[in-house]
Amino acid sequence: MLDSKMKWRYNQVEDHNSSLLKDTNLSPLLKQLFIQRGITTNEEVQRFLSPQIDDLHHPFLLKDMEKAVQRIHKAIQNEEKILVFGDYDADGVSSTAVMLKALTELGATCDFYIPNRFTEGYGPNEAAFRNASEQGYKVIITVDTGITSVHEANIANELGMDLIITDHHEPQTNIPESFAIIHPKCSPEYPFNELAGVGVAFKFAEALLGYFPSQFLSYTAIGTIADLVPLFDENRVLASYGLKELRATTDVGLKALIQVCQIEDLDEQSIGFSIGPRLNAVGRLQDADLAVELLLTEDMEAALEIANEINKINDERKKVVQRIVSEADQIVNSKPERRIIVVSNEAWNQGVLGIVASHLVRKYDRPAIVLSTQPENGVVKGSARSIPAFDLFEGCMRMRDLFTHFGGHSQAAGMTLPIENVDKLELQLDDILNNELAEEDLKQELEISGQLNMENINIELIKDISKLAPFGMKNPKPVFQIKEIPSDIKRIGSKKNHLKMQFRKNSTRMDAIGFGWGDAYNQIAPHTPIQIAGELSINEWNGNQTAQLMIQDMKIDEWQLFDYRGKRRENIIPHVEEDAVIISNQTESITSEVSHVSYNSDIISDHNRCRTVYINDLPKQLDDLKYVINYFQPKKIVVCYEVESSNYLFAFPSREDFVWYYALIKKQGPFHVAANVESLKKHKGWNEDKINFMSEVFSDLGFVKIKDGKVTALDNPLKKDLTESTVYQAREKQSEIEKQLYYSNYEDLRKWFMESMDYLENPREEATHGI
Repeated sequence: MLDSKMKWRYNQVEDHNSSLLKDTNLSPLLKQLFIQRGITTNEEVQRFLSPQIDDLHHPFLLKDMEKAVQRIHKAIQNEEKILVFGDYDADGVSSTAVMLKALTELGATCDFYIPNRFTEGYGPNEAAFRNASEQGYKVIITVDTGITSVHEANIANELGMDLIITDHHEPQTNIPESFAIIHPKCSPEYPFNELAGVGVAFKFAEALLGYFPSQFLSYTAIGTIADLVPLFDENRVLASYGLKELRATTDVGLKALIQVCQIEDLDEQSIGFSIGPRLNAVGRLQDADLAVELLLTEDMEAALEIANEINKINDERKKVVQRIVSEADQIVNSKPERRIIVVSNEAWNQGVLGIVASHLVRKYDRPAIVLSTQPENGVVKGSARSIPAFDLFEGCMRMRDLFTHFGGHSQAAGMTLPIENVDKLELQLDDILNNELAEEDLKQELEISGQLNMENINIELIKDISKLAPFGMKNPKPVFQIKEIPSDIKRIGSKKNHLKMQFRKNSTRMDAIGFGWGDAYNQIAPHTPIQIAGELSINEWNGNQTAQLMIQDMKIDEWQLFDYRGKRRENIIPHVEEDAVIISNQTESITSEVSHVSYNSDIISDHNRCRTVYINDLPKQLDDLKYVINYFQPKKIVVCYEVESSNYLFAFPSREDFVWYYALIKKQGPFHVAANVESLKKHKGWNEDKINFMSEVFSDLGFVKIKDGKVTALDNPLKKDLTESTVYQAREKQSEIEKQLYYSNYEDLRKWFMESMDYLENPREEATHGI
């Protein structure tokens, strides 16, 4: 048995919905996937499969757009300086690039400013606005930020600067009193309110230029996909066309970045896992200006230099994250009883705390708050991430008085609080989690789109599914479940920390790859059906295309047999699980950390059922082992016994051997075994074990007596058959046990255990009724 890491939730659809897509040429699977996405009409399907520029909404439907456009044109006409105030993430950086390029095309006198994450924090600030005023700026345009900057808007008004806010973040109760606010959620007439920051900037650029600026679609796709906004409606159009533009881009900055990322087949994953993280990395470790400069430069040599520098920064970011995660692990493991993870350290970089928190949530299935301590200010600052079952924002709002600053949503938050409040925060959140969530709630969910049979998986099917791309929020790549027996399993990668499984069924062949699943290798026994949940993809090698499943999770419900017969037990026993029991012929415990039971022990009934049984010794009788297995009802059986002196390989003496040896004993009188071993080896080919065995059989039958190593024939013994000897029977029985349990192949051994497990066919009443 192998437990899944996540809770599998099957996305069930109502059958009657399928009738809505009757007249389409869609495959049954694609119909199912559309219905799961709430797409149930032919028109919606067509719009989803073939997004059009005409599907985009008119930019002037956004409130204050007309007013903002007029103000910018006036500023250009009057040669007033315009400052674009951006954010330090990939969305903010790409928004800044779009707005600057649009303004530059119009002939504006403009520049950009992105605050430093560490010295200024997120969003507009008074010092930056005052500095802009001193430098002669008359108009400030915020991109991907500003909707909560009430104080800064007042400062801009005080300084005589017109502030135009373009943003997509959640508006608060108090809206800034700025010259204009371009925000989908502040625009009742605008049909779509899920644009990314760069999407709003693109709309503003389109309105300013008076035409559709397709040259900015590449940046818009990067910001939209990297910021994890829902990829439907306008975002799907912008992402789809932006990816096409990006594949054929002539922009030197983007070309350099793609080259450094070593991207060949560019898609949404290229942005999500390569381009986006690199643009984000700059602002996480230093000023984000370098990322904007890359997108603005028109010199290829300079672009390559900047792109390589950004790549180095990203490598450093990975190292920083890895180090902090490792240090955080130690703190988490020191408090295993906690359901909330709260970790802090003075040396931790604020820019990566959100990434670290996400790592911890995935690893421990618990909400995580990661804090950087600032002793000089007496505060901690940090980021938090949560599990689906726990609304982090609502939980923290119950103790709002602990924070000096707090913001976020149900699954993520940022915060500042006094150092002395950290322990209170941890205790109060832990109480909430203990009182309101069951253990099962802590597991993260994995949505399963459907179950597939191996025979149905082919390249055409995967290409059909790919019609739903680009995948992202609200349009996730489908996860499918298969249940098959792998024909081969191996660990791959330089550190052997990844897993590769191969499946073959009739003419169908498929590989399953699990990154980071290397530890599962030793938990999968041969010939075991495995349930895998994963994403289908096409693997291309030397011109050949094969189906591939990227593992998201896996589980094994059936019992498993692990075969370590004849292996060094000292290499196996130290790694026994805590909930296991070791069965042996010894009465003393093999290891103090795990339960130990000897065959037919009176204390066996004192033990609870357990998931894993280690068979450390062969039993004296097969029924002894059958009893143990049926008592403990394990889901995992590990056989790790050895045979030091084989009975099965022992060449049983023939009747003629016994007759000849008995005649020799009678002839020589007291027969000294040790003195005659070499002679018998030479003339009969017998070893000492064989000679002693025959002597013991004769003694058991009353034919001879053995004393001081000498064998003497008794007078007038009763006639008996050799097989009546208990010595003979015991050795014969042990030979049969070895044949069945030690010298059998894996398939036959597994079959013997299957046939011995009465509880599989006749489960106990308490198991049947769930009592």
